[in-house]
Parts: sequence; C-alpha cells; structure tokens
Amino acid sequence: MAEAQKKIADQSPEDELKGSEAPLIEHLAELRTRLIYSVIALAVLFIACFFVADHIYQFLLGPFIAAAGGPEAVHLIYTAPQEFFFTKLSVALFSAIFLAFPVIASQVYAFVAPGLYKNERMAFLPYLIATPIFFVLGGAVVYYGIMPLALGFFLGMQQTDPNGVTIEMMTRVSEYLSLVMTLLLAFGVCFQLPVILTLLAQVGLIGVDHLRRWRKYAIVAIVVIAGFLTPPDPISQIGLALPLLALYELSVVSVRFMEKRRLAREAELARELET
Repeated sequence: MAEAQKKIADQSPEDELKGSEAPLIEHLAELRTRLIYSVIALAVLFIACFFVADHIYQFLLGPFIAAAGGPEAVHLIYTAPQEFFFTKLSVALFSAIFLAFPVIASQVYAFVAPGLYKNERMAFLPYLIATPIFFVLGGAVVYYGIMPLALGFFLGMQQTDPNGVTIEMMTRVSEYLSLVMTLLLAFGVCFQLPVILTLLAQVGLIGVDHLRRWRKYAIVAIVVIAGFLTPPDPISQIGLALPLLALYELSVVSVRFMEKRRLAREAELARELET
C-alpha cells in the first residue's frame, strides 16, 4: 500500500496527462460519432421535408382555415420573389428538427448511458420518453386550441362595410409561419416544466416544500413568460398561462411522489448499511 502511494506521488503532471489522454480522446470520438449521426438524420429529414413543404404548410394552415371558416376565405401573400422559397426552407428545417428529435435524444442517451449505473439508466429513460410527449401535447394545445381562437380574434378586427373603408387582413406567408413556429416552440418548451422539476427532485436539488413556497413567484413568472412569448392578445396569453399553472400544480404532485420514493430508497439503503 505504501509503495503504491509512493508511486502515485512520484508521478509527474505529464504522466497524469498521458494517463487521462486516451479516455478523453475516446469520449471525444464517441461524441463526434453521435453528432455525425444526429446531423445525418437532420439532413436527410430536411431534404425529405423540403419536397413536401407545401403539404406541411397546408397542414400548418389548419388553424387559420378553422378560424376563417374555410379554405376559400384564407388569402396569404408574399411580397418578395424569394420569400415563399425561404419560407419553404424554414418549414423543412422546422419539420426536420421536430421529426429528428427522437434520433437526437437517443444519441444523447447513447452517449450518456455508459457512464451511468443500471438503476440510473432506468431512471433517466422515462424522462427521455416524456419529453417528446409533453412537447407534442403543447403543440396540440396551440394547433387545436390557441391558434384558432387567436386568429379568430384578429380576423374579427376586419372591416368590410360596403359603404365605408374596407380593412382586410392580408397575411404574409413568412409572418404566419413565424407566428405558428413561435407558438409551437414556446408551448412545447414550456410544457417541459413537469419533466424538468421532477428530474431536479429526483437528484435532490428541490423538494415539494420548495415548490409550495415558490408558488406565488411562479404565478408571476408564468404570467410574464406568457406575455413575452405570445402575441399581444389576451387569448394567446391566457391560453399559455393557464396550462402552465396547471402543469406547475401537476409538478407539485409529481415531485411529492418522487420525493417519497427517493426518501424511501435512502432509508432502505441506510438500513442495509447498518446491517
């Protein structure tokens, strides 16, 4: 034992660097491989989505068609020759990122999993599954709920008096896409709140008592976030704030359950150590 300690003490910084160089290079090589797989999946899906970008854009027009009362009432314009082309590129990139998320998440898990214990890998897997589910749930709330109501609110401001001035909403294709993508991403990310808080509770960084004390601050933060991320209309802002408040309360229940399980595991481990 003394000889081993003396040998370690006699090692120079250069020797320590050489000993850690190989594992570091292996990790970087593994990271490069995972990034290459993710980029390839993203590139393939981007090319595929570009060829069907018109159909994807027609799908994204669903809330507008529902608010306007039919496809014949929807009129979109573009004011520059290249505008619709770049809009199709944006549609393809947005769709590719959305569709490639399971591949990217699986590559992240494949890179992290070897450094985790078996029970840690099993604990991490539910969050990997829950993340896209909550993102799709947030997108569904936007597509089927918030967007039709918000667009109906904006369309209601039109004036079509035949004896007066006609004021009609002529929406650019790029502006509509920007609005839809902003709301889809905002709701998808914000709906990750239960996943993030439950994960923090599992590692012991927060507890249910923290969430109860932070509730009044969370309400203010949610209102501010909803006002910042959504268009300046009350329907969109309330439509984001109310689900986030419900998700915060769901997080309190989830964290309480996770905290009980974590304390039970710690108590069982303590009993095993005593015996």
